[in-house]
Amino acid sequence: MIKRFYYAITGDPNEKVLKKFRPIVAQIGELEPEFERKSNDELRGMTISFQQRIQSATADLRAELEDAEKEYLEVLGTDEQKFARLEVDRIKKALKEAEQDILWEVLPEAFAAVREASKRTTGLRHYDVQLLGGMVLHRGSIAEMKTGEGKTLVATLPLYLNALTGRGAHLVTPNDYLSKFGLQLMGPIYHLLGLSAAVIQNSAGNPDSGSFLFDPEYPNADDRFQYLRPVTRREAYRADITYGTNNEFGFDYLRDNMVQEVPRLTQRELHYAIVDEVDNILVDEARTPLIISGESQESSNLYMEFAQLVRRLTPETHFITNEKEMVATLTEEGIAYVERSLGVDNLYAPEHFEKMPYLDNALRAHALYRRDKDYIVRDSEVIIVDEFTGRLMEGRRYSEGLHQAIEAKEGVKVQKESMTLATITFQNFFRMYSKLAGMTGTAKTEEEEFQKIYDLDVIQIPTYRPVVRDDMDDLVYRTQEAKFKAVIDDIAEKHKAGQPVLVGTVAIETSEYVSQLLDRRGIQHEVLNAKNHEREATIIAQAGRPGAVTIATNMAGRGVDILLGGNAEGLAREQLRREQFELTMIPQADWNRTLDMLKHGQEPTTAFPGQRWVEVLANKWRETEQDKERVRSLGGLHVVGTERHEARRIDNQLRGRAGRLGDPGSSRFYLSLQDDLMRKFGGDRIGGLMARMGVDDDMPIEAGLVNKAIENAQTKVEGHNFDIRKHVLRYDEVVNEQRNRIYDERRRILFEPSLKPTVEQMIEDEVLDLIGQFTPGEFEEGWQLDDLAQSLKALIHRVPDDFGAARWHGMKRDRLDADVLGLAMAAYAAKEEEYTDPVMRQAERQVMLWAVDTRWIRHLTDLDRLREGIGLQAFAQVDPLVAYKREAYKMYTELLDAIRGDVVRSVFSLQVMRPQAQAQAQASPEQARKLAPAPSPMARNIRTNRDAETPQTVRKSGPQVGRNDPCWCGSGKKYKHCHMQADQKQGAAPQRAGARR
Repeated sequence: MIKRFYYAITGDPNEKVLKKFRPIVAQIGELEPEFERKSNDELRGMTISFQQRIQSATADLRAELEDAEKEYLEVLGTDEQKFARLEVDRIKKALKEAEQDILWEVLPEAFAAVREASKRTTGLRHYDVQLLGGMVLHRGSIAEMKTGEGKTLVATLPLYLNALTGRGAHLVTPNDYLSKFGLQLMGPIYHLLGLSAAVIQNSAGNPDSGSFLFDPEYPNADDRFQYLRPVTRREAYRADITYGTNNEFGFDYLRDNMVQEVPRLTQRELHYAIVDEVDNILVDEARTPLIISGESQESSNLYMEFAQLVRRLTPETHFITNEKEMVATLTEEGIAYVERSLGVDNLYAPEHFEKMPYLDNALRAHALYRRDKDYIVRDSEVIIVDEFTGRLMEGRRYSEGLHQAIEAKEGVKVQKESMTLATITFQNFFRMYSKLAGMTGTAKTEEEEFQKIYDLDVIQIPTYRPVVRDDMDDLVYRTQEAKFKAVIDDIAEKHKAGQPVLVGTVAIETSEYVSQLLDRRGIQHEVLNAKNHEREATIIAQAGRPGAVTIATNMAGRGVDILLGGNAEGLAREQLRREQFELTMIPQADWNRTLDMLKHGQEPTTAFPGQRWVEVLANKWRETEQDKERVRSLGGLHVVGTERHEARRIDNQLRGRAGRLGDPGSSRFYLSLQDDLMRKFGGDRIGGLMARMGVDDDMPIEAGLVNKAIENAQTKVEGHNFDIRKHVLRYDEVVNEQRNRIYDERRRILFEPSLKPTVEQMIEDEVLDLIGQFTPGEFEEGWQLDDLAQSLKALIHRVPDDFGAARWHGMKRDRLDADVLGLAMAAYAAKEEEYTDPVMRQAERQVMLWAVDTRWIRHLTDLDRLREGIGLQAFAQVDPLVAYKREAYKMYTELLDAIRGDVVRSVFSLQVMRPQAQAQAQASPEQARKLAPAPSPMARNIRTNRDAETPQTVRKSGPQVGRNDPCWCGSGKKYKHCHMQADQKQGAAPQRAGARR
């Protein structure tokens, strides 16, 4: 109400944006006749002229940037380095802003060129509302466009425009099929205009095997990969436009920050991205980070022990659950029972503290996670089911031991525990793009989240034709049995009449149950089990055929339209495959021309006489056109929802499958008071009302009041989930700031020509810290010179023959500092002289990368442990987030000190393996790189949490800390009394001691 009143005074911001863009749409329309007269070469020439215009207008800034970068390299290692870096960043920002100004100037001509190229290559012409969508995407906003409005085609406009800068443009999709199909469909547009386009796919641990460049001349043996030429991942990212999934873009970013050499980097800068199904990717998946992990240790037997124990616990008596918070808590009686079972007096005593996470996870797995809803078991493996899309998330695992607890619950092999090597959330990854945009059919309900977290506005684009779908009120039943009986009756009635039906469920088990009920009625149907995106897309595409019944577990992120009457192209290809026709031999241009002729009522067999594929396509086209009219007369696609989802937009996505592009359609949701949402929010109240009214089980309530109550419940859940995501983000932003600094430092190590100034500064800082440990104060009294001499010798190794504490007796503090520093620098110079400058520089680079990587991996684990226990600070009236920030900062400073100590000790301990020494002494930098031993991570079997990569074995190297040595953390305690237990849990001891304090 308040919002409507505010808009009445100030004007609707959505309409303000569209009003600004409509004159540009008219301008593009006026250019159409001119562009129709241009040849293909002239259209391609326009791309070159656009690029030259950008280069010419920004030439001064580019020259200024080049000079600033040269100056930065000249002042490396000096006090001026920081200011030089700021100047480089300032010019880069000004350059990007200048490029954006020019893009807005050329936008009308660029969009007109894309529209004309599309007409010639795909036969599709951008509608005016699609041009509006393209401008919203170029603006860096979210374009909300209803299902069937052609978002895939809309994206070509801003992708082409932003790729003109030469910085690359990304189209991000929820699954591999959509990215591959999108490039195959739209690739001819980019090719005609002279831009390169590529796609990256999940490739089971070998990224280079899943990267393709669009090439209309490339004959692929598999027609599903038609026109896709295999290339390296690096080449795919260097294309002007790159399609791929959110997972692959994110994992490639993490992998790039784990490489040891510049040539192995794949990505360029993160310049511009359009996120397809943006609500699915940036909202639904925002709580789960991308994780690259490695094996840490064998799984504990405690998983199985506690899985068996919690099976004997009774709900409400021994434990209570909170399904909203996904928490299970032992009661006093439950605690007593567990203590008796384990034979302990106090379950929460310090000596039993390590068992508590196993008990908590076992209880959560038993009480809150349900098979065939939250996960399935296939081939003795627990596979997570995406709660929003219903898809199986192959290779992904719950964190912090929960997945192992579920494996123990189901009696399958409990996999080894893992350690995190690299991680990032989608929230923080996509916010790194210079400009971000998104498109979906349902985003307005999450507008607040998009604005607050991503600084993205949601602009609703008008539909090409008005929506005439009939959205009927929900029917609410007392029991699920009565509800499903009504669902099946509705489906049977529509199926008998020949009307296609789409049945939406929120869980796999519900899909299977509905499928069984339909089998009993003898109704033929398809079930989307989300195991194969290619097969899934085919099922959805044909769900509009007369009498078709399709069951789908959630429709979020599907990205495929349901065409009334069926999809003629898909049916034709399916028949040609059955006839063993070689589809790869059909030129795409001929296929598109045939479709264009059919759209205009022409007979394509006259243009392609004797071609079997033309006959099949024409027959299927006529068949689906007849079926389309029949389905339209029956009322179009009928959508049946078997349950309300927690998020309104998921329900809207299901409804939106009907009524595309002005088609008729209808939708109805069937609910029961036993549904999860109704049970959690207000079901008892409505149930009491129905009982007082004497409503029978098979008599539903159909009232706007109930609909309003359900919508309010969904709004509460959405707000609750938003709060959870904000909470996760607040903690992750602490990690993200540290990650950005570490990754920036890592990039500097990779790219900087010489790290000598950095190493010299590290040596100075480390030596001064060492002096400070043994010589407190300004006077010699209380100095431990013998200990200083011993520690210095252990650090630098090379000291004069007469070296000893006696040389410092009687010295003042400043002279002592200078003398010790002189000894350290002399040892460093001697090491450099022994191995020559090229070898030393490369060795320093390798050592610094090793130190950063190993310490960062350990730091991530420590941050995870800190976060697990930081909530207890609330009992001391301390904000856990404030405490987390304080402790994390302290740990970060310790991390930097430890990295410095590792680098300095390693530089002074460098040993080149003989007989390579002589070869290295005369080696070029490239040869030195090959000869120098490369560091390796501290874990084995590196994998991600979003795919099933092939394990890679990485061996540990380097000396380990002994039990009685000082702990690597610098606490002063012996290793066995400090971090040894934690390291053994993690599966590895630290390879080198850190800096002492």
